[in-house]
Amino acid sequence: MKFALASIALTTLIAVPFSAQAQFAKPEDAVKYRQSAFSLMGTHTGRVGAVVKGEKPYDKAAVEADVAVIEMMSRLPWTAFPQGSDLPNSKAKPEVWKEQDKFKAAAEKMQGEVSKLSAAAKSGDLNAIKTAFGGVGQSCKACHDNYRNK
Repeated sequence: MKFALASIALTTLIAVPFSAQAQFAKPEDAVKYRQSAFSLMGTHTGRVGAVVKGEKPYDKAAVEADVAVIEMMSRLPWTAFPQGSDLPNSKAKPEVWKEQDKFKAAAEKMQGEVSKLSAAAKSGDLNAIKTAFGGVGQSCKACHDNYRNK
C-alpha cells in the first residue's frame, strides 16, 4: 500500500510540470539562465556557421557534436521567461510576455529547424547541412527581430 501511494505521488509530481516561477528563486536567475542557454547555443551555431561559410574545414564528427549541443540547448531557455523577468539587463522585448502564443510558436519553429539541421548533420551531406543551417538562421533572426532588443 505504501509503495502504491508513493508511486502515485511520484507519478503526480512528474506529470505536473513545474511553473517557470517555481524553477527560479529570483527573476535575475531566470534571466541568467536563458542568457547562458542562448550564449552556448550561439557559440555552437557559430562553429557550424564557420563550416557552412567555408571558413573552417568540414569535419562530420565536429559538426554533428556542435549540432547536438544546439539541439539540446534549443529546448532549454523557454521556461526562463516568467512574468517579472523583464529586467534591465535582459534583452527581451515586452512582446515576449504580451504575445506568448506567437513567442512559443517562434520557439517551436526554431526547434523544428534545428531538428532538420540535426538530421542533415547526421547524414554527412554538407549541402543539406548548408540548407538546413539557413533555416535555423532565418528562424533565429525572426525571433530576434520580434522579441530581442539589440
